[in-house]
Amino acid sequence: MRTKLSNFNFNLPKELIAQYPAEERDQSRMMVINRQTGKIEHKIFKEILTYFDDGDVMIFNNTKVFPARLYGQKEKTGAKIEVFLLRELNRESGLWDVLVDPARKIRVGNKLYFEDENGNDALVAEVVDNTTSRGRTIRFLFDGSYEDFHKELTRLGQTPLPKYIEREPEELDRERYQTIFAKEVGAVAAPTAGLHFSRELLKRLELRGVNFAELTLHIGLGTFRSIDVEDLSKHKMEAEYFRILARDVDVVNKGMEDGKKICAVGTTVMRAIETAVSADKMLKPVEGWTNRFIYPPYDFSIANSMITNFHLPKSSLMIMVAAFGGYELVIEAYQEAIKEKYRFSSYGDAMLIL
Repeated sequence: MRTKLSNFNFNLPKELIAQYPAEERDQSRMMVINRQTGKIEHKIFKEILTYFDDGDVMIFNNTKVFPARLYGQKEKTGAKIEVFLLRELNRESGLWDVLVDPARKIRVGNKLYFEDENGNDALVAEVVDNTTSRGRTIRFLFDGSYEDFHKELTRLGQTPLPKYIEREPEELDRERYQTIFAKEVGAVAAPTAGLHFSRELLKRLELRGVNFAELTLHIGLGTFRSIDVEDLSKHKMEAEYFRILARDVDVVNKGMEDGKKICAVGTTVMRAIETAVSADKMLKPVEGWTNRFIYPPYDFSIANSMITNFHLPKSSLMIMVAAFGGYELVIEAYQEAIKEKYRFSSYGDAMLIL
C-alpha cells in the first residue's frame, strides 16, 4: 500500500523548476503515458489533438487568479510587511484571511498601509485576529464601493507567483499566469495544467468535435502546503470552494454514457469531480467546499484521462497523479522526465495520462 509520504520523494535538480513559461502556451513539451501498455512518449503539447476525438470531453477549471500579494508598511515603525491574501471572509466588513511576513512583527490592532506608485496611502488595513490556522485576519478600512476597493487591490497587488519561482513578478505574468478560460475570480494560484492551452488549440479541439465542460475551484494555499506526516491517511487538506453547474454535468455524463474519453485538465479538476460523484457513479451538480485528498490506492469514478504538470517531490499534487497513473509508472515517468530535462512546476511542461 503506497500510503507513506517517503514513497513520493525523489531528487529534483533545482534547475529543472521552470522560472518562466514557454514562449508559446501550446509549445511546452508533453510526456504521454499509457496506463494500459506502460508506454511513455515525448511530444509537444499542441500534438494533444491526435489523442482526442469527436465526443470526447475535456473538463477545465475556470477560476481566475487575483493579484494576491501586497507590500505594505506597519504604522509607526514603517517596517515592510508582505501580505498574501488567501480568502475574503466578509464582503461587507472587508475581512480577509491573509498570510503576513514577517509574522512575528504583527499584533492585533496594528494598522498596515499600502501605498500606490506615487507614495500615497491607497489602502489601509487593521489586524483583527492573530491566531487563525491560516495566519491572520485583517479588515480593510475602505470608504468607497466594493468595485472601487477591488480596483485598488488589483492595482496594488502583484501576481502571486509561487515561492519556487525565484524572481519578482513581471508584466508577462499578469497574462501568462492565467488560463485563457479564466473568468471566476478567487484563486491565489493558477490551475497550471490549463496554462498550456492556446485559443488556437482550443478552436482546433472544438473543430475535432471535442466537448468542453467547466467547473470552478478556487485554489488556495492548501494545495501547496507541505505534507508533514509520514502516514498519508493522517494528512488534512485545507478546504477550497468549488462549484459544478448542471449544464457542465450534462456534458460530462453524456460523454461517460457514450464511452468517450473524459479528461480532467489538472489536479484541481480531479479533486472537484471526485467530490461530486453521485450514488450511481456519475457526476452531479455541487456547490460547496472540498478538502478531498487523493492518494494511492484510490478508485476514480469520472475521468479516464488526465492532463497535469510535473510536480514537486512529496506534494499532494504529485501523490494524486501517482494514484491516477499508477505508482510504478508515474515514478518511472518522473525519472524519465528528469533524465530528459523536462521543466517542472507551474510554468513547466505537461503530462498526459491515458
